[in-house]
Amino acid sequence: MIRTTIWFIYFFLYLLVISPAIPKGRRLKESGDERADAFVQQKSSTWARRLIKLAGGRITVHGFDNIPNEPVLFVSNHQGNFDIPILLSSTGRKTGFISKVEVKKIPLIRSWMELLDCVFLDRKDRRQAVKAIRSGSDRLVAGASLVIFPEGTRSKGKPVQQFKKGSFKLATLSKVTIVPVSMNGTYRMMEANGGKMKPADASITFGEPIRIHQENPDMKLDELAEYVQQKVEENLDAKYVAPKEQVVEEVLS
Repeated sequence: MIRTTIWFIYFFLYLLVISPAIPKGRRLKESGDERADAFVQQKSSTWARRLIKLAGGRITVHGFDNIPNEPVLFVSNHQGNFDIPILLSSTGRKTGFISKVEVKKIPLIRSWMELLDCVFLDRKDRRQAVKAIRSGSDRLVAGASLVIFPEGTRSKGKPVQQFKKGSFKLATLSKVTIVPVSMNGTYRMMEANGGKMKPADASITFGEPIRIHQENPDMKLDELAEYVQQKVEENLDAKYVAPKEQVVEEVLS
């Protein structure tokens, strides 16, 4: 319980401490300064790494070399809340998320998510959801990289739930490369303990890139969702070894 209390205090305290950096991030972004992405990535990844360390997470990253040097759509299973800081600290680039619109109500978090090019989606409002997907597609085309959790909710260690096909419109509209992401064991850091932080081993695997617009441009959304889910599930196997895989053996800290 003490670890959890300290974690939440740090979570909000750090956001307050670095809040003066928000205006600078906005100025860099609005002026088109090439330093903007690096600035936001450095701040967000540092915050994420410290959150993982405070929680006692020991994270191994597999397949980092599978991430191409271009805008990508990371498609990940969603085991727990720590999936987000783990992704922020391991992609090596500024990475935004498709997030539920409720998060937008949290002031400091909202500001940093906007700097990360996150897209807020209201699943209860179909019209807004369509606009959000188009907005996300535009950001991908403009050079941003985004993460989607097509299960729509955390599995908390249960088998991967069926991927919803609607979110894959981000890929078909933007024609960017998809990178399947497999989270393994992240739920053990929080969800498995009734919401309390507990040290645990976990891993993230970046699968081989999928260039569907080149390989199979006529694939339907439901087929694409099923295909990518299959790749994510394949990489959940602890024996999975990606070609030319670079394992980052350093614990994120």
